[in-house]
Amino acid sequence: MPNQEERTIILTHKQVGQKITRIAHEILENNFQEKTIVIIGIQSQGYILAERLVKELNQITEIKVAIHEVRLDKKNPLASGLESSVNDKELKNKVVILVDDVLNSGKTLVYATKFLLDHQVKSLQTVCLVDRKHRKFPIRADYCGLTLSTTLQEHITVEFGKTDIVYLD
Repeated sequence: MPNQEERTIILTHKQVGQKITRIAHEILENNFQEKTIVIIGIQSQGYILAERLVKELNQITEIKVAIHEVRLDKKNPLASGLESSVNDKELKNKVVILVDDVLNSGKTLVYATKFLLDHQVKSLQTVCLVDRKHRKFPIRADYCGLTLSTTLQEHITVEFGKTDIVYLD
C-alpha cells in the first residue's frame, strides 16, 4: 500500500455520504412502485456499500429492502464459483440491485450478474461508488457515485469505517 503522501483523496467522508444518499434516492425514484427491493453486495467492500444503501433507503421509504451478499474470487471467478446468502424464492419476480465499490473492467459484476440471471428476477440494476471506465466486459453501472478516468496503473481504494474515504493510489 502506498504512503499517505502518495495517495490522493478523491472522495471525502462527507462526499461519500452524499453519493450514497443520492444513489439511494435514485434507486427509490426508479423503483417506487415495488413492494420489495433486494440489494446484493459483492463481498467485503460492495457489501459494506450495500449496507449503507439499505440504511439510507430504510430512512426514506416504506418499501421492504432485503440485503444479501455474494462471494467470489474477483481475480479468478471461475476458480471457486460464486457463493450467496440468497435463494431463488427471495429473488423471484423482485427488483435486484447488485452493488460493488469500484467498477473497473466489469468482470466481477458480469460474473455476479450471470449468477443472478439464473434466477427469475423482475429486473437487475447495478450500483458502484466509483466507475473507472476500463471496460473489458459489456456492463455498466445504473447508479454511480463518481465516474473517474484513471490510468491502468492507478488504483482506487475505498475505505469504509468510522471515516469513509476514497483514494487514488
